[in-house]
Amino acid sequence: MKQYLDTVREALEVGTRKSNRTGVDTLSTFNINYEIDLAEGFPLLTTKEISWKNIVIENLWFLSGKTDIALLKKHNCKFWDPWADEHGKVPSAYGNFWRHFPLPDGQVNDQIAYVVETLKTNPMSRRMVVSAWAPGNAQTSALPPCHAFWVVNVQNDQHGEPQICLHLTQRSCDIALGVPYNIAGYSLLLELFSRFSGIKPGIFGHTLIDAHIYTAKPDGSMSEYDHIPGLHTQLTREPRKLPTLEIDPSITSLDDIEPLLSLETDEIMAKFILHDYNPHPALQFKVAV
Repeated sequence: MKQYLDTVREALEVGTRKSNRTGVDTLSTFNINYEIDLAEGFPLLTTKEISWKNIVIENLWFLSGKTDIALLKKHNCKFWDPWADEHGKVPSAYGNFWRHFPLPDGQVNDQIAYVVETLKTNPMSRRMVVSAWAPGNAQTSALPPCHAFWVVNVQNDQHGEPQICLHLTQRSCDIALGVPYNIAGYSLLLELFSRFSGIKPGIFGHTLIDAHIYTAKPDGSMSEYDHIPGLHTQLTREPRKLPTLEIDPSITSLDDIEPLLSLETDEIMAKFILHDYNPHPALQFKVAV
């Protein structure tokens, strides 16, 4: 996937060393933008293997609006474990704010339901915004939302046919570990909103505000967190043809998501079949918590 590999190259070439809350240095760069046309295939990285199961389960968890990680644990998805409290909850969980955004009067707003309804009644609206950044939570959270907000927007293609697009603004972007999951995760959401609305999928746009690569200290310490060697390996690998995604035709509305949460892993994955995914071997990158 050229857009991702270009991002890796840019960060390696122009990124500057920057300290951060984790204690592990990064090479950081500001404001990278690209877009991906889903007509060219589903954008799951091929220069290293990515867990499709983890992407599907995580995004179903987001859409559920839940804060506890029980669903993730049921399907052996462990990446949110470091951020859960002693009760197994993640107070800053994206889906919680997508589905229950706090309002000044104490009520909550379901942003996902709003977008789905607007796609049906006023698809050319420019107001289909979903925010995970609730200042009262984010400013004090151990892990405030990295992918802070996103916008659904319908455009007419060159033939005058509407296509649904999605733009993600991401404030903090771990290029080696997080960004490949973010690209695929939000492209899956775009495909789902396409099913909910009956509008064909179009463009995924992505703005990376602080795009960074974790690296060893200048004295060589913390080398176990150094993502640069693995990214150089990916740059030597020839990208392969993107896979295609087949979503079960029974999934046509937001209401069809809730019943999926009670299924076993293989039953869920049978609803989201990725055809012809043939990536290069996986690479290990240690996460800086």
